[in-house]
Amino acid sequence: MNRRGIIGGAALAAGTAAVLATPALAQGAPTVRWRLQTAWPRSLDTIHGSAEALARRVSQLTDGKFEIRVFASGEVAPPGQILDAVQNGTVEAGHVLASFFTGRSPAYAFDAGLPFGMNARQQSAWLHDGGGLALLREFWKKSGMVNLPVGNVGVQMGGFFRREIRTVEDLRGLKMRIGGIGGQIFAKLGAVPQQIPTADIYPALERGTIDAAEWIGPYDDEKLGLNRVAQFYYTPGWWEGSAAVTAPVNLAAWEALPAPYRAALECAGNEQYQMMLASYDAKNPDALRKLLAQGTQLRAFPRAVLEAAYKASFEHFDELSRNDADFRAIYPSWRRFLENSNPWFRVAEQALDNFRFGRDVPPPA
Repeated sequence: MNRRGIIGGAALAAGTAAVLATPALAQGAPTVRWRLQTAWPRSLDTIHGSAEALARRVSQLTDGKFEIRVFASGEVAPPGQILDAVQNGTVEAGHVLASFFTGRSPAYAFDAGLPFGMNARQQSAWLHDGGGLALLREFWKKSGMVNLPVGNVGVQMGGFFRREIRTVEDLRGLKMRIGGIGGQIFAKLGAVPQQIPTADIYPALERGTIDAAEWIGPYDDEKLGLNRVAQFYYTPGWWEGSAAVTAPVNLAAWEALPAPYRAALECAGNEQYQMMLASYDAKNPDALRKLLAQGTQLRAFPRAVLEAAYKASFEHFDELSRNDADFRAIYPSWRRFLENSNPWFRVAEQALDNFRFGRDVPPPA
């Protein structure tokens, strides 16, 4: 028996097995470096931090070959120009609430969620199993971008107000920091919506330049200190029942990615859709208690205000559908899914939630 031959053969076999066991991605995979800018300051560790987590996860899934450097709001481009930066390749990707850009087209609102629209679970179901993502991809492609769902903050709060809202008439002339289609609905009810960057919300509310401001929810609102300059905190944020976060990606950069890198980015985005929602659901309860302990007065929008806003919202959707081809191409799918999904959630989720949320958890035996 040739001992050296046996040893050499064994070594060759072991080496071959090691090569075969090595992931295909590691064998000559290119190194790709992207830049991504969020619409959020670094102080918002939950929503901006989600973009950082997305980048880390992509790196993990590609053995460090696909690196995404994350920039905060304004570090590369002004927040309102993130889509421009993505389109022209200044950055390969963004991290935004697409409703910020409804001034360009109202169809962007479907990406984030419409007033009195779907909750976070319904939005995800419509996107991934109801044809919504395919329709939105066609819309974004017209502007040279691909949209990736990468997060959701859940239903938002209705914002901080310097005075109480008791009737629809109380909205007349009220200057409120709110954008997107929600701002358009407030305008129909007599309010005066204002587009104000994050950094300017607090001083505007403090000086009385505006009478109210909505942002996200207790955890992030408390960080901005809005409770120090406005007493009344309203619920619900009916214009953002599902505030879904999107990563717009430059189409040419997307198509140049190796297929495994695209899969890694989409996988990381789907993870962050769930993880961001979980993080807010975990942090908001304690943040709300903290706000209330500091003197914030929690209020619910009166039923009459909600009814008026609901009616105005669907009238506005019909109007947008008549006047905007991109909105019209997506709206029937969105509306059919909403009409079909709501009864199921009413039968199952709402029935149980209404019962258990109305009761305290009993003390342990």
